[in-house]
Amino acid sequence: MTTPAQDDTAANRLRRLGWAGAFLLFVLAVTMAYSMWRGAEQRDVMPMPVLRAVPDFRLTDQTGAEVTRESLRGKVWVTNFFFTRCTGPCPLLTARMAEFHKALERAPEVLLVSFSVDPEYDTPEVLSAYADQWQADPARWKFLTGDPATMTRLVTDGFMQVLEADSVTGEPVHGTMFMMVDGNGMVRGLFNFEDPELLPKMLMGAGNLLREQGSPSL
Repeated sequence: MTTPAQDDTAANRLRRLGWAGAFLLFVLAVTMAYSMWRGAEQRDVMPMPVLRAVPDFRLTDQTGAEVTRESLRGKVWVTNFFFTRCTGPCPLLTARMAEFHKALERAPEVLLVSFSVDPEYDTPEVLSAYADQWQADPARWKFLTGDPATMTRLVTDGFMQVLEADSVTGEPVHGTMFMMVDGNGMVRGLFNFEDPELLPKMLMGAGNLLREQGSPSL
């Protein structure tokens, strides 16, 4: 049985522990908030490099509409290269783009642009059926095709990516990098499709470019 004096001592000890715990939580919260603020501040002032300019192009999307570099001005866009008959990396590339497409449902300032490297087969009608399979909103995800010479020049000379015919099958062998382009048509980021952190990295990159051009960030 405890005495009143012992009860008072125990109560005081508990109060001191309570104040100490509260103070520790306060310090931890301030530290975390400061770290987050510093991280955001550093992201705001950390520019993404300008890698190259996207050359002018005039292509056709899955709806039959014309798409040019100028028509994409003011938009941040992510691009990749694929073809609908591909049994290699293309299904995974398109699946990663579909993840990004879903993550950006509320960000109309960011577009997705997929260039076909098999344009003779990938007509607008073929691309439309392919886009439907992936539930692609044509206003936000463009699948583009054009004449073979134009597509080859755009991929190899413009984006500086590999594009050649397989020596056995004759199918296109193409680059698998994702690229991010700013509102002025400049390539600002390269992303490896096998990176497990691809989605958050691309979201951060898109947010950086939106902040840079004064658009609402993600």
